[in-house]
Amino acid sequence: MHDLRLRSVSIILENQHASGAYVASPNFSNYRYSWLRDGSFIAYAMLREGQIESAERFLGWVNSVINSQYSRIQNIVAAKNGGTSTDRHDYLPTRYHLDGTISDDDWPNFQIDGYGAWLWLLAEYVRAVGDETIIRRFRTSIRLTLDYLAVVWQRPNYDCWEEFGDAVHPSTLACVYGGVNSINKYLGEKALSLFAEQIRSEIFALTVDGRFSKNSRSTSIEASLLWLSIPFGVVLPHDERMRRTVRLIEEELLEEGGVRRYPDDTYYGGGLWILLGCWLGWYYVRTGKREKAELIARWVKSQADTDGNLPEQVPGNRTIDTYHNEWMERWGAVATPLLWSHAMYLVLEREISEN
Repeated sequence: MHDLRLRSVSIILENQHASGAYVASPNFSNYRYSWLRDGSFIAYAMLREGQIESAERFLGWVNSVINSQYSRIQNIVAAKNGGTSTDRHDYLPTRYHLDGTISDDDWPNFQIDGYGAWLWLLAEYVRAVGDETIIRRFRTSIRLTLDYLAVVWQRPNYDCWEEFGDAVHPSTLACVYGGVNSINKYLGEKALSLFAEQIRSEIFALTVDGRFSKNSRSTSIEASLLWLSIPFGVVLPHDERMRRTVRLIEEELLEEGGVRRYPDDTYYGGGLWILLGCWLGWYYVRTGKREKAELIARWVKSQADTDGNLPEQVPGNRTIDTYHNEWMERWGAVATPLLWSHAMYLVLEREISEN
């Protein structure tokens, strides 16, 4: 039997490229990229585990990736200021090859959550290590990111699952808010404070029946709405809108210790996601429900294979077999290991042990 915490750290380190990028999943061909969003949470888990160098390397990779897009970002900003129209093909991608180059394919790629998430991670890094010099060293990539987000944040874009590209998503805006608000603690710019509050107001508009909605085109529920409270702090965990949102997540999406993405999910039949279960456990710890968090942690450990690998998702009682089989035939077995699953397990265990 593997110690899953040690095994999780090992899996993440083994699958960090020489460039500093984390591959999403080494054994799943469609995930052999590095997503800024996934990678930011993976690096955050490494910070929590004291693996500072690993997090530094990822931050360095993102810094170089964004700097490599300097001209593209400048053109996007200039087009906005000049009143020239742009479309999603002009914008930055959400994922990159491990060497930092852009993938030229037709997979939905206009997502902005990762650009907010990396700014949040950078602020978390500074808070953890107490060294603000990285803010000065990365000032160009920070400013490029902020300029880019100021142009695109209100535009419909794909959510964190590469779906629903015609909508605006509260969890995506939470990433942007979290990034802008967090990094501004070290920049101290009034304009950024106003920008963050503008984003926050937009999120508050995406509510229904006193809770947050899936996106601007759907009043359904979505598990990534947990991000609004933890870690991005749009609202406090005990905020009534958040409590109502979590209550519906529990009613509609929670099963054992895993959590489905949303009610009508068909990806691999709409199974139970390890990382979302861990997120709910993180929320439980922060709201004084430690026993519930511990139940989820035990369930997650039970999903590891004999080599200590955690998958992206596992079938649940409400998994739709037809869709599960369809995806199995199309892409093969579910991504295993998924580094993001291991990262969120580490965060959950760290939360349980420290609170």
